[in-house]
Amino acid sequence: MVVVAILAAGRGTRMKSDLPKVLHSLGGRSIVERVINSVEPLSPSRRVVIVGYQAEQVKAGLQFPNLEFVEQTVQLGTGHAIQQLLPHLEGYTGDLLVLNGDVPLLRTQTLEKLLQTHQTNENAATILTAHLPDPKGYGRVFCNGNNIVQQIVEDKDCSPAQKQNHRINAGIYCFRWQNLAQVLPHLQANNAQKEYYLTDAVTQVGQVMAVDVEDDQEILGINDRLQLATAYDILQRRVKEQWMIAGVTLIDPNSITIDDTVELQPDVIIEPQTHLRGNTVIKTGSRIGPGSLIENSQLGANVTVQYSVVTDSIIQDGTRIGPYAHLRGHAQVGNNCRIGNFVELKNTELGDRTNVAHLSYLGDTTAGTQVNVGAGTITANYDGVKKHRTKIGDRTKTGSNSVLVAPVTLGDDVYVAAGSTVTEDVPNDSLVIARTRQVVKPGWRRKSAES
Repeated sequence: MVVVAILAAGRGTRMKSDLPKVLHSLGGRSIVERVINSVEPLSPSRRVVIVGYQAEQVKAGLQFPNLEFVEQTVQLGTGHAIQQLLPHLEGYTGDLLVLNGDVPLLRTQTLEKLLQTHQTNENAATILTAHLPDPKGYGRVFCNGNNIVQQIVEDKDCSPAQKQNHRINAGIYCFRWQNLAQVLPHLQANNAQKEYYLTDAVTQVGQVMAVDVEDDQEILGINDRLQLATAYDILQRRVKEQWMIAGVTLIDPNSITIDDTVELQPDVIIEPQTHLRGNTVIKTGSRIGPGSLIENSQLGANVTVQYSVVTDSIIQDGTRIGPYAHLRGHAQVGNNCRIGNFVELKNTELGDRTNVAHLSYLGDTTAGTQVNVGAGTITANYDGVKKHRTKIGDRTKTGSNSVLVAPVTLGDDVYVAAGSTVTEDVPNDSLVIARTRQVVKPGWRRKSAES
C-alpha cells in the first residue's frame, strides 16, 4: 500500500509569472499534471497534492477524481511540507512516495523500480539518485557496496575529496510512513534559510537505500522558462522516437512537434513544419503537412492535409484537405471529400464525396453526399443576433459566388445559378436563379464636364 504526496506549494519566482509554476504547460499538460499521471499505473491508495501559493488556482487546475489537497500556508521547506500530512495520515502503516510537482519527466518505470526496491529490501527509506557529469550544486549521496546510504552532504559542505563523488540526491523519496512520522516532529531548521529539510529525516529513519536513475534527464526540475524549454525538447525526443519506432514516418523530426496525447497508426507520414496537438488521432496511410496544425481532431485512413489548420473536427477516410483550408468548431467531413484552397468550415457536416474546392465559407451547415460547392460560395449564417443553419441536399450544386442566407434549405439535386443570393427554401430537382436581370446600355460613357 502506498500513498503519493506531491509537493506543489512553491511560487516559482524564477518563472516570472503570476501563474503558479506547476500549472505552466508542458506539451499540452501542466507540469504537475504530468507528475500525477506518472503515478497512476502504481495504483496508489491515495494521492495528495500539497499546495500553498495560489492554492485555489492549483486546485481548480487539477480536475482528477479522488485527488486530495493539503495546504501548506507558509512555505518553510520540504520537511515542513511533509509535516502537514501528519494529521491526514494518522494510523497509516504503509509507504509514502514523495514527488516534486516541478519534476515532470519521471517515467513510471523508474518509480516502479524505486518502490519495488524499497519494499523488497524492507527499507525505512529509499531515495532516487543519479550520476551527473557535473554535479555542482547538488547534495552528494555516499553509499556502501550494497547501495546503503551512509551519508548525504550538501554541495557547499563537501570537502574537495567528497566533491569527486558524482552521485547526487534527486529529491524523490519512498518512506515507511511510521518511521518517518516519528522523526518529522523533531526536524530542526538549523540552516541559513531557516527551513525544515526532508533530507534531514532521511538519515534518521533507519536503513536507507539508493536507487540510481538510468536516464538523468528524468530528474530535471523546472525553475525557469529555459528549463521549461529544455524539458519540452526532451519530451519531444521521447515522443517522436516512440512513433518512428512504431512505424510512423517523420520527414523532418526537428521541425515537427507532437503532444504525447496524440495517437498515430503505422504508415502515417508527417511532413515538415507540422504540429499535432491535444487528443488527436490519425489513422494509417494519412499524410499530414507540410505546414499544418491538427488539434483535438480525428482523421481517418488515407487522409491528406496540406498547409491547413484542423481543430476539434472529424475527417473520414480518403478526404483531401488544403492547401490553406481551415476546419474548426466541430466540423465533420465524410469519406472521399475534397476541401480545397482557402476554404473554411465551421460547425459543418459534409456527406461522402462532397467537394468544396476553393474560396468558400460554410458555417453551421449540413450538406449531403456528392454535393459540389462552387468557388466563392458562402453561407450567411449570422443575422447579427443569432447563428442559423443551412441545409443542402444530396447531389446539389452551387454556382460560383453564391450566397445562401440562413436559415435556408436546398433540396436534393438543386442547381444554384452563379451569383445567386438564395433567401428562400428550394425544393428537390430545381434550378434557382436569385439575381437581378443583366442590363446592357450600349454607348454608355461618362460625359466630360466640358460637354
